[in-house]
Order: sequence, then C-alpha cells, then structure tokens
Amino acid sequence: MTTLIIVGLQWGDEGKGKIVDLLSNQVGHIIRSQGGHNAGHTVVVGDEEYSFHMIPSGILYPHTCCYLGGGVVIEPEHLIKEIEGLEKRGISFEGRFFISKYAHLIFPFHILLDEYTEEQKGKRAVGTTGSGIGPCYADKATRIGMRVVDLLDPQAFKEKLRRALEEKNKLFEMLYDKPCLEFEPIYERYIDYAKKLRPFIADVEHLIHKARTEKKNILVEGAQGALLDINFGTYPFVTSSNTTSGGVLAGSGIGPLQIDKVLGIVKAYTTRVGNGPFPTEFSEDLIDHKQAREFGTTTGRRRRAGWFDAFLVRFGLEMSGVSSIVLTKLDILDTFKEIKICIGYELDGQRLPCPPADPEEFDRVQPIYEVAAGWETSTKDVQVFDDLPINAKKYIRRLERLCDTSVDVLSLGPKRKNTIIINPLINNICQ
Repeated sequence: MTTLIIVGLQWGDEGKGKIVDLLSNQVGHIIRSQGGHNAGHTVVVGDEEYSFHMIPSGILYPHTCCYLGGGVVIEPEHLIKEIEGLEKRGISFEGRFFISKYAHLIFPFHILLDEYTEEQKGKRAVGTTGSGIGPCYADKATRIGMRVVDLLDPQAFKEKLRRALEEKNKLFEMLYDKPCLEFEPIYERYIDYAKKLRPFIADVEHLIHKARTEKKNILVEGAQGALLDINFGTYPFVTSSNTTSGGVLAGSGIGPLQIDKVLGIVKAYTTRVGNGPFPTEFSEDLIDHKQAREFGTTTGRRRRAGWFDAFLVRFGLEMSGVSSIVLTKLDILDTFKEIKICIGYELDGQRLPCPPADPEEFDRVQPIYEVAAGWETSTKDVQVFDDLPINAKKYIRRLERLCDTSVDVLSLGPKRKNTIIINPLINNICQ
C-alpha cells in the first residue's frame, strides 16, 4: 500500500493533471483536497482531450474511486456541468465519485463579492479568476459558511441561506453601492443542485480510512502551486487555500504519518497567471503560447512566462518536503540556443538567503542567472533518458543539483506516451 501526494512547486499550471492521469492506472483512490473550480488542467488521451476543473483526472480510469475532500470549495452548477459533460463522453460516475459533507459551498454572492473587491482594489487587484473562491474561504474562516452537509436538510438550509443573504445584501447596498440579490431564485436553484448531487455526497473521510485499512493505493492531488499558498506564497497575489503538502493533508483528512511520498511537479521554465511579482519573466514572444499550450484551462488567459527559477523552486521544495520531482514541458525549450536559470536573488546589492516575504521587496529583487547551452533539436519523441541530447541531459542534471532533488520523471508533451521514467521509484511505489 502507498499513499502519495502530488503538489505543484511553482505558481500552478505545472502539468499535475497529466501526472495524476499517468499514475491513476496503478492507484485505486484519488482525492482532490483544496481549492475550487478556479483550478484546471487538461489531459490528452490519444486524440481525445479532456479539461478538468474539480474532478480528479483519474476518473478516466474505470477502476478508480475519486473524491472531493473537506478542504475543497464547491460551486454546484460548475461541478454538475463537469459531471454531465464527462458522462456524455462515456465516463461513469456511479459508485466511484464521492463528495465530502465537510466541503464548503460557493454561492452567487461569493462570486459577486470577488468581482466587487477586485474592482475596489483597482491597480492593486490580485487578478483572481472571479470564481468566488476567496469570499467562500473567508466565510469558512469566520464560521458563517455553508457546507455540503447543509444541502441534506432543506429546511435548515433555507434558514441558513436566508441569514447569509441578508448579511451579504447589506454589504452590497452599503459598502459597494450594488443591487441586492433575491432569496427565492437562489434557494430554488440550490435545492435543485442538492437533488442532483445527493447521490455523490458521502462520508469521504471514512471511505478513505477504510481504503487505507484495506491496503489500497491512494493518490492525493493538490491544486495550484506552492508559490500561491495563502501562508507562504507571494502574498497577496496568492490563492485562498494552503497549496503545500501540509495544506493538502489538512484538506483530505489524512495524517502526515500516513504519507509515503510527496511528488513535486515543476515546469522546465516558469509561468504564472494573474498579477504579482515574477522576477524571471521574459518577453511574451520568446515562446509560442499556442504551441506551448500556455493558456489557462479555467480562464483561457495567456500565461506569463519566464526562465526557470531554481531559487523559488527550492523554497517550494522546502515548504512541502518533496521526495522527488517530475519535470514537465522540457520540449518547449527545444528551439532555444541558450537557456537562463535563476540561481538566486539580489536586493539592494545584497544576495538574499531566501525569497522575501515583503511584496514590495519582491518587486525589486534582481535575479542572478547562469546560462546553459540549448540543444536545438526535438525531444518530443524521445523514449529513453540516455537518448536525449547531451545538453538537455546537462540541463536536467543542473536543475537537480540546484534543487537538491532528483528528477524521477520527464514529460515531453501532453500525451501519455511523451513521458520518460528516469528512476523506477514511481512505478514501484504504485505496484
């Protein structure tokens, strides 16, 4: 039996979905533990492409059971549409998809609050997806949120929703000078959502514990990336949940002593969506965004891109206690003559021991680069590590040394076949 965590080590979009998909054929239980439909990833199977926002991509394998844990926040309409879209493509959910009763619910007033607060911030806007994630987590933290379990009692839910809406309408009217929302349409919609979701609502935490006692392999899937963590990311330009391995555990109900391996996912370069500091960002025409598939799965926004930041990845590794790395999208660097690697930061002429916590200081840091020679040949169809161009192998080995962690797997494209297993640890750990 193995319990394995997958986390991103950059600003999200590292390719976690493909790796979850690759491992799912050897794992019986996959848990999504935090975040909401602001996350997203794409999986390519043969000529078919699947986009996921809430549901673990392991649902593509008929033997798996997939779960949304108690740390997730759920917008029911989006989740139902995602389920129905996959069902139309022949994916079965019956008896293999489960939603935790502890997960919190996103409402229309959360989405509007997201929009209004971003408007008020003006130039200081974070650049959220506008999905209501932050306001939902805020209600959770102030203990006025509503959870999936509340959908099971329509009368109690009605009273809780009425109180919540009265409070939010006061905010809309008095603070934002916006129109109020009507109660009945929201209540009726959510009662309808409850009927559709009821077959999937379960005691997820008990089911996971049962799977462990039965010696089943379990995969815990983190959303976003370590540098977007609400505690340790580039605050305030972060997400609203804990995205390190510790946060993944908290959202899944699994204890730290029950984890066997933490797998960190990183791109061979760096990207981020939305606003916030990005010391290694390069000119947007340096890569072909369409060919590199650097548009958000959820928002469609073009991702900002930059050189590999080993200094930041090392920080992400330290925050999550990662066992080893999966390096993705190496093929996007195939045409580069030279490739820069950030090995540290300077601020006001002083070299920093770690990334600054102050966002204003982060904006002023100067990256320290070393330059690696490119390989200027395609790697996409390479199946064995030793067959890679020598400079590609040198680049990978240099990243390993800078991050003080081994690269166990290489991804050289979106398809399952575009993958090289360097070390057999991942295969063996999932047997």
